[in-house]
Amino acid sequence: MSRHVRGRPFYRGPWVVMAIGIAAAACGGPSLPPIASAEAAAAFEACRELAWEEKQGCYEARLLDELGAAGAGAALEMLESLAAADRTAQAQAHVLTHAIGINAYGPGETFTDVFEECTEVFQSGCYHGVVQAYFIAMGEPNAEMVAGLCAPYEADPADRWLLFQCLHGLGHGLTMYYGHHLLMALEGCDLLTTGWNRNSCYGGAFMENVVNAVAPHHPAAALVSDGTAAEDGAGEGAEAPDHGAGAHVHGAMAMADPVEPFEPLRADDPHYPCSILDEKYLTSCYQMQTSAMLWHNDGDIGDAAAACVNAPDAWRDDCFVSLGRDISGRTLQDEDDARRECRKSPEEYREWCYVGVVRNFVDVTATTEAGFSFCHTIEDRAKRQCHEAMGEALYSLYADEAARREACEASETEELALACRRGALVTG
Repeated sequence: MSRHVRGRPFYRGPWVVMAIGIAAAACGGPSLPPIASAEAAAAFEACRELAWEEKQGCYEARLLDELGAAGAGAALEMLESLAAADRTAQAQAHVLTHAIGINAYGPGETFTDVFEECTEVFQSGCYHGVVQAYFIAMGEPNAEMVAGLCAPYEADPADRWLLFQCLHGLGHGLTMYYGHHLLMALEGCDLLTTGWNRNSCYGGAFMENVVNAVAPHHPAAALVSDGTAAEDGAGEGAEAPDHGAGAHVHGAMAMADPVEPFEPLRADDPHYPCSILDEKYLTSCYQMQTSAMLWHNDGDIGDAAAACVNAPDAWRDDCFVSLGRDISGRTLQDEDDARRECRKSPEEYREWCYVGVVRNFVDVTATTEAGFSFCHTIEDRAKRQCHEAMGEALYSLYADEAARREACEASETEELALACRRGALVTG
């Protein structure tokens, strides 16, 4: 499931990766939508005036109360209402969906049952959190466990979206299990049997590596905060340890203790960890790398674009795709702001920044309207690549070829629709 761009493999799958550290997002905003529940209204009133870090913790506690009372679907709906009214909640929504997924799974539960309670909202973070909790609960991963976890979604093309979410979450879970030793997690991803599956897993590992380094209040940290290793026989049906008063995390949480810690980021090397890795990991690594760059340079998009120019030739495009994804997240999917920020990139690479933007637009909502709208507004020279990227997004969303063909009709011209169909692997 890959094509070749400038002589290298191009990963065809959702880029479910967040923009990290959007601490400058504005507080306040419109009121709650009319359909908001009483629980959402109470959370909004209790948390809206708090400072950034206190607000995230306040919303998380309220969401997890709703999870316990009414399930993952209700908690995710509550988060949608909060995000519509508060830009801080919107900026942190992907992290909060991880918290919902992490707390939805406990030992003794069937993984697929809990996994399928999640939805795609806010870049599908709930799915990823369920996988994280599963691996921490189950103990030492082996080849059968790694290869088999997502197997239920392999056979039916209609499950391709769920398959990706599972594999991406697998990368998160392995990285956490191995004490955030990235190299050990990548070796775990290598146990998967296809290149598409491995790349999907690598992406989750690289995301978790950055998130853990730059967001110390990331909810996944609660899974391993006690630093205990898995006891023999830990797994489904194991006793849940006591996490103390007020803790929401449940299950037999365990973590391997690496021989020596892995340094996640380096301030003096904007290309680390990509700069030390084997080539097989570099596409996935560079598709995440600008989140590290922007963390170190205080969000300077122009500086990150200059650093991407210095990426190795074969992966420079991936770096600019990563930049577009981060721009989308930092501008909260605002078309005008995202277009303006991408134009800080050199003209010869700007189209790849736009690709990152539209792919993120699709990943956030699992819909395509905003992505096609953005493609319509950019320079003519970049429109073909933008529409082809939209086709690639359609390939992940729709198993049915006829549905992908119909969706490509949103393109401006027949020539651009052809580019979209090419990306979507529509025959004829």
